Amino acid sequence: MKIHLEIRDEYPEPEIRICAAALTPEIEKILQLVERSPGNKPLNGYRQDTVTPLAPEKILRLYGENQKVFAQTMEGIYQLRERLYELEERLGSEAFLRISHSEIVNRRRICRLDVSLTGTIAVILEGGITTYVSRRYVPRIRKALEL
Repeated sequence: MKIHLEIRDEYPEPEIRICAAALTPEIEKILQLVERSPGNKPLNGYRQDTVTPLAPEKILRLYGENQKVFAQTMEGIYQLRERLYELEERLGSEAFLRISHSEIVNRRRICRLDVSLTGTIAVILEGGITTYVSRRYVPRIRKALEL
């Protein structure tokens, strides 16, 4: 596979072009990665009477509480209309990681992990936000983060 990259001022927006004789599994995988890239589509965050587009890379965590789904950023907490499993599929596992049944965190916003002797993992995100990995998800997290 050949890859060509051109950086010029005449291109106001990035463009990806794939030229191939057939749609192969390798090309399908590339398409899925591009479609799920965090910068691809913003999420709509609702707070009071306003709608704010939230860039996925700015989101610290997504969580469910009282039958509602929220996104937390450094600017505040916004309600979302999607369900957590839909957000998990949409955002992909490259950037986001499910740490419990009701929470997904942005992998790129993790500052550190505190691993206790009892096997629990505390996740400290930017801004000092602390959350915990549920026991059920500890093996998955250890594998995903190579702990």
